[in-house]
Order: sequence, then structure tokens, then C-alpha cells
Amino acid sequence: MLSFQAPLFILTSSCCFLFTSGRPAGTHLRSMDSFIHAVQQLEDSNPGLSALALVRALRRTAGHDDAMTIHFLGASYNLSDAAGLETSILNVSSFSFFDKAIHHIVTNNGEERGVALAPDGTTVALAPLLLGIESGLKAKMEVTLATGLFPLTLGRTLGLAFLSLQDIPLANRLGPDGCWDSVRRPKVFKLHWPATPATDAVINGGMDGVILGTEISKPPTAVEPHALSQILNAYYSFTLRKGRGLDNVSEHVSPRRREISRSILEPLDLHSEVMETLALVWRLEKTEWIAMDTGIKKAVKEGLEAFVHKYWDCPQIIPRCQWGAKAHKGTPIPLSLPLGFVYIHHTYEPSRPCLSFPTCARNMRAMQRFHQEVRNWSDIGYSFVVGSDGYVYEGRGWTLLGTHTRGHNSLGYGVSVIGNYTSATPSRHALDLLRHRLPRCAVDGGRLVANYTIHGHRQMVNYTSCPGESLFSEIRSWEHFKD
Repeated sequence: MLSFQAPLFILTSSCCFLFTSGRPAGTHLRSMDSFIHAVQQLEDSNPGLSALALVRALRRTAGHDDAMTIHFLGASYNLSDAAGLETSILNVSSFSFFDKAIHHIVTNNGEERGVALAPDGTTVALAPLLLGIESGLKAKMEVTLATGLFPLTLGRTLGLAFLSLQDIPLANRLGPDGCWDSVRRPKVFKLHWPATPATDAVINGGMDGVILGTEISKPPTAVEPHALSQILNAYYSFTLRKGRGLDNVSEHVSPRRREISRSILEPLDLHSEVMETLALVWRLEKTEWIAMDTGIKKAVKEGLEAFVHKYWDCPQIIPRCQWGAKAHKGTPIPLSLPLGFVYIHHTYEPSRPCLSFPTCARNMRAMQRFHQEVRNWSDIGYSFVVGSDGYVYEGRGWTLLGTHTRGHNSLGYGVSVIGNYTSATPSRHALDLLRHRLPRCAVDGGRLVANYTIHGHRQMVNYTSCPGESLFSEIRSWEHFKD
């Protein structure tokens, strides 16, 4: 089994609790909303509690005092505010909840714990998230730059993943993602394949920790930081109220984690940052460090290239099991890759852009049901579907033949945008996913040829106006479009 915070991997009980009225309720829900609610109840029961004191106490409760964390943040057992608050946590019977919620492990049967389902449908490891927040809060209170932010949130995890998995294919050294037993009442999160030290949830938590730690530590330093529950609520539990989706959002919110973390970290020399982090890990653990080992440098270089491709160049794709897809009917037919075309569609029905994970997931289920039960297709027809919530949803996916463009299904991917775009275009963010990020991901991953062609659905068949007049006018200006 794997653990986030230390080389010793310890399996703990799966029991945990959700707060209600100050008492633990008999449930195992592992959502971000549940975690935030528990934090808020703790804040309400301790008036005047600072966010820094609380996050330190949570670190102490989860036992995350490894050598590197102590090096940058200090030992929580030596911090009087954390020690005093831990007693308060125990008094309200929440120790078990926070310990199980934060302590990250992967069991031998592939269950990942210490992770939470965020409202946007993604899964986040809480340990690196909270370390990033603590680093930012510490810097703000001490009026200094945040130290250790990258090593604590991403650097150590990435470096150890790159080195410990050198004998397996590069594409499998990071990840995987997984799926919850239920998105309405999440209790168990199972990974798609054997875990690396850097699962998708750990990477998500690390990116969120970088973003929030950086934001918190910004001037003005004299301003008292918000409560921890407020920090988390603003980032994860926002509401998109207008049809333009993320276009009107200037704040840092979780669907933008890839673009924001890239803007923060890409200016850095990440290769040097990871190498320095590894050197520190080995020095703190009193392990010999060979600074000029070209094999280590090569592994880090290749690993970072894989990280950039998977988590920055590629968009977050919500897997089928996450949106509640039914099984494919019959035997799926594989595609012969790379393909040469991308066919653009709009759904027409549902006619409105979807602005949240629950709505987009419901739309995906409705389309699959229509395609399977009314049109008698084997599955939802599209390869991928773009929402206005900031995410791409997996349909048939990268490798399986779709039913989207008659006579051309084997030649290209069918990508649809949820909504009716006869008289309006999708949001700028959705168009960016459609025009740039998804095709670039496909090209770099060997699934689409570099000189691919974009067509609108209406160009390939004579019985449809799809993808709508406005969207078709938009794609006609794109560099890969051909009449």
C-alpha cells in the first residue's frame, strides 16, 4: 500500500465520521463538502480560532510530521496552538474523522483513502492541499515569502514517483485516477490501476495547495486570513450562475486548477526544483545523494515532461464511471490510431450549457439513455463532450469507435459541446478546450496526427445543421478547419 507523507506505509481503519450537531454521525461520506462542514463546526465551537492554528492542529491529528514538513513548517507537537487545539478536537469526538479524512494511503485492493470528492467532480487528496495552505498562512503571519510550498505539495511526490518507477513505462509513472462508489454519497474511491506515489488525487491536492498557498501569502500581509472553512468554500463550493461558465469568474476556483497552477509553476525551473527537493529529502533522511547522477537527472526530466503533458497540456477529463455511464452494449470496436479528423457537434438537446458537475453528469446520462434506448446504439455516440463547467466528459474515449458522424466514425473523434449553438457560441473557456487543449492532448499522446483536420458535422452529412450556425461560423476561423 502507498502513503502520501512518508516512506513507511501504514494501513489504518476505514471508519470515519461526519459531524452533525457536534456529535459524530454514523456515516462514511468522503466529500469535500462534508470535510468543510466538519471544519466549520470546529471553528464555531472555538471562537477566535485562527486558520493557521487549525491547520497545524489538523496536521498533528493526521500525524504528518515527517522530516521535510518539520524542516519547512516546524513540528506541530512543538507548536502550542496546535497542541491545545488537538485536545479540543478530541473533546468533540472528531479526532477519528479528521485522522481518516486527511491521512493518505492506498490499500492493497486499490482503495485510495485520505481523498475527498470535490463539488466539481474531481477527487482531491487533503494532505498536500492542507500543507500548501499552512505554508501560505505561515508566510502571511510571519510577513515572509512562502517557503517549501512546491516541495511540500508537489516536488517531493513527483521526484519520488519519477525515481521509484523508472522500470515501468513513462505513461504509467503518474496517476491513476479512479471512481467513487457513489457521487451522491461517496464512501469508497477505487483506482483504475495500481497506484503510483503521485495519484491523480495527490496531484490535484498538490496543485490546489500551490494555488491557495500562493494566494494566501500575497500582500497585504496585515490583513487577517479568512477562516479555513471560508478558504475552502470559496475555492471548491462556488456557483456558476451565468451561461458563460468560467468566462465571468476571476477568482481562483477548482475547475481552473490546471491553468492556474501552470501560471504559477511554469516560470520556475522545475527540473532544478525537483532535484533540490530530492537532495533535501535524502539529506534529511541521511541517505547518500549523488548530485551528478545522470540517470537521476534523466528520470526527472522525462517525468516532468510526462507531468506537463498529462496535467497541464491535457484537460481534466471526467471518466465514464464518474458521470454514471451504463455499460457499452455488445463488443466495443477499437480505433486504428492516430486519427486524422475531429468532427465538431453541439448536443442541441440538452439545449442549455451545463454549469456544474451534477448538471453535466445528468446531461451525459440523458444523452446515453437516448442514444442506447431510442436510437438503439451501443453507447453514447460522441467520443468526448465539453461542458461549460470547465471539464471534458469521456464518451467513447480515445480508443473506441464512436457513432457520431455517419460514414466517418472510424476516421476521427466526434466532440460535442453541451448546448444549442444556433444563435450563440459556447463560452471562451469551452471553446479553448475544444479548439486547443483536447486536440493538443491527442496529438502529443499519439492519438491524432499533427496536421489533423477539423470539420463541422454538417459538412459530412446533408441532413443536419449541427453544430449550429454560430458555432460553425466560429470553427471556420480555426487553423485546422477545412471547407
